[in-house]
Amino acid sequence: MKPLFAKKTSLSTRFLILSCLSIALMLVDARFTVLKPVRSQLGMVLTPLYWLGDLPVRGWNNTLQMFSSRTDLLAENEQLRAETLLMQRRLQKLATLTEQNVRLRELLNSSALIDDRVLVAELIGVDPNPYTHRVLINKGSNSGVTLGQPVLDARGVMGQVIEVMPYSSRVLLITDSNHSVPVQVNRNGLRAIASGTGNLESIELRYVTDSADIREGDLLVTSGMGQRFPVGYPVAVVTQVQRNTGQPFARVLALPAATLNRSRYLLLVFSDSNNATQALDDTVQNALDDAVQLLKATESTAVEAHE
Repeated sequence: MKPLFAKKTSLSTRFLILSCLSIALMLVDARFTVLKPVRSQLGMVLTPLYWLGDLPVRGWNNTLQMFSSRTDLLAENEQLRAETLLMQRRLQKLATLTEQNVRLRELLNSSALIDDRVLVAELIGVDPNPYTHRVLINKGSNSGVTLGQPVLDARGVMGQVIEVMPYSSRVLLITDSNHSVPVQVNRNGLRAIASGTGNLESIELRYVTDSADIREGDLLVTSGMGQRFPVGYPVAVVTQVQRNTGQPFARVLALPAATLNRSRYLLLVFSDSNNATQALDDTVQNALDDAVQLLKATESTAVEAHE
């Protein structure tokens, strides 16, 4: 007669048997290659399980990427734009250094590149008057901007600051008919004055003698004369040279290196000359203040003596 309740193996016995079996399989797998095909087949069977187990993590990461902060993305984009602009500005002087390397070694037996301090600004307005080439930027006296400060874009010189307000400044472009900048031919160092023509695609070199060594394709860079623009920044490329018989001066036209009608982010250059000019202005202003105070004190003394 069979018992009513069949006697089963206890849990501890089952655990002991499975543990021994697992240890035996690990030893066989470690010392022999018999179980490699079995392990490979098990890997294929368990691959969907691995994929399902990783699915929540991948879904969470995708959700985070979809809901990333738009403000963070815009800030990162702005920072990358500024860094790109700074790197392009550093590359501008390479052409000048290549041509002037021999002359610098003859004078100083070494060459050095002075990296001016710059401030990134954004163009926020354009003068609607077609006869004046002026733009408005979002940096002013609160950011240290001064009158006459050079303004560049990623390709070359754009102009200079002519009006400073607390939070904005007005810039006169090099193509304006009232603007001139001292330049030199990068190939041979020939100096000239580049003046605006009222056309965004052209500037003119004034009073270039008919026999001057200048030709189409020459790069014009700032000469540093007048201590307004730093030396060596690209200004324009010569596009036309007309020499008329019987005329003492040639007509030379050049295409500005800067993209005057497309650039949005600009660079304000702080050079030693700007600092010196600002210091001179401060000194003159202090001297005027002292003179006014002295005049007031003298008048006060004269009134007391008269009484």
